[in-house]
Amino acid sequence: MLSRASKYAISAVLYLTISASEENKIGSKKIAQKLEIPPAFLAKNLQELTKKGIISSVKGPNGGFYLTKENEKNTIYDIIACVDHIDKFNQCYLGQLDCDKENPCVVHDLYSPFKNALLKKLKTKTILEMAKEFAINNNSNQSPIV
Repeated sequence: MLSRASKYAISAVLYLTISASEENKIGSKKIAQKLEIPPAFLAKNLQELTKKGIISSVKGPNGGFYLTKENEKNTIYDIIACVDHIDKFNQCYLGQLDCDKENPCVVHDLYSPFKNALLKKLKTKTILEMAKEFAINNNSNQSPIV
């Protein structure tokens, strides 16, 4: 359901939440190397995330990316909306053009509750909450690859 761009962006933001700060900014090349993401692709995503206020950055020799307390309040849905087309969440799971409550596909009633629960979680879970969950559930040396 999520594009590669969304997965990379979420991974990068979680990595920044765990590893960066205003005093310890991290450059896109280092993030790309650590997460094994194509550097040019990641740099473009990070620029978009910065423009939308989801993450922060400083240019220059001591520059890089980081999250402020305000940035940490953004949601995972905000990240996805920044780098991807959200309308894909409204598309039929099987790809049918005419799938809705009135004209459901064969899996519509199975898929809709899952989709709605997922969207609710993506829209309400903050970046900081997600990063804390990741840190609790995983080895601290593991990179946040989505």
